[in-house]
Amino acid sequence: MLKYLFKTLEINTLRQIHQIMSCCMIPKVKELKLISIYLYICDIYNSDLKHTCQRFSNNSEPEFTDQELLTIYLFAMHEEQKFKIKQIYNYTLDYLLSWFPKLPSYEAFNMRLNRMSETFRILAISILDKFQPSDCQLNESLLDSMPIITCSGKRSGKVAREITDKGFCSTKGMYYYGLKLHALGFCRPYKLPFPEQFVLSAASENDLNVFKQAWSDIENRKFFGDKIYLDHEYFQCLAKTSNSFMLTPIKGVKGQPEVIKMFDKAANDLFSTAVSKVRQPIESLFNWLIEITDIQRASKVRSTKGLLVHIFGRIAAAFIFLIFNS
Repeated sequence: MLKYLFKTLEINTLRQIHQIMSCCMIPKVKELKLISIYLYICDIYNSDLKHTCQRFSNNSEPEFTDQELLTIYLFAMHEEQKFKIKQIYNYTLDYLLSWFPKLPSYEAFNMRLNRMSETFRILAISILDKFQPSDCQLNESLLDSMPIITCSGKRSGKVAREITDKGFCSTKGMYYYGLKLHALGFCRPYKLPFPEQFVLSAASENDLNVFKQAWSDIENRKFFGDKIYLDHEYFQCLAKTSNSFMLTPIKGVKGQPEVIKMFDKAANDLFSTAVSKVRQPIESLFNWLIEITDIQRASKVRSTKGLLVHIFGRIAAAFIFLIFNS
């Protein structure tokens, strides 16, 4: 088939050859997914996203559009599991050039992408707001956080110093430089929770402080968290003012007599097991994000904007394809 095309068509450049080959290599199913995501991006770009990346210069309407840039990133990230920018660019050059004939150089592509940090953030927020599943239990939420690692704690962090610092991850038992990604998710029976909000903080920030700053004004809600959220006085006050409650596993009291510990052990163990079972899906949500986007590893990032693109771009890629695949 390719030999016939080469004989019958006048091909003068390698770029045209790439276009013909890429047309033959992409499966029809992937073509339809690419078209779907591009149409969705164009629609939301005209209503919301264009305000985050407007240009006030003679180059206000580049040949290679922002819509094409966003589509390439999201498609290659999820559909082809291309997690590095160089991999995304090379995949586009090899297989998608007929769809995006105005693809710029890698340097220009990378520079344009780093300018889209706010665009990806708004895109992720829009997806979570508009496509909330109907089976979400709106009066019950799960809480947890995970590290976004820019480098190990044995080294000195030099990337995005204004928003990152050194912290400790108890789950992995390691010190690291980077950020924390905090999630507040609606409970869904027998399914992964659906995120209501994501919040970023420095790695050293306590999860309880983030809750107090971001979500303490939520009313009529039952929260399920781990022991880091344990603060009896604060949540007693919250229950009176907002009718919201925090349920966490029971934490042992330092210096408590052994007799009292054993007296309460059975009830405390049952309660802790019940709470942990309810909140376990939020950990599965983070594991799912890591598996399909590699969001936790940000060691290749070299700027603050690049780090924000890394985080919000991957969140958008995960949930936009969850929508189309469903």
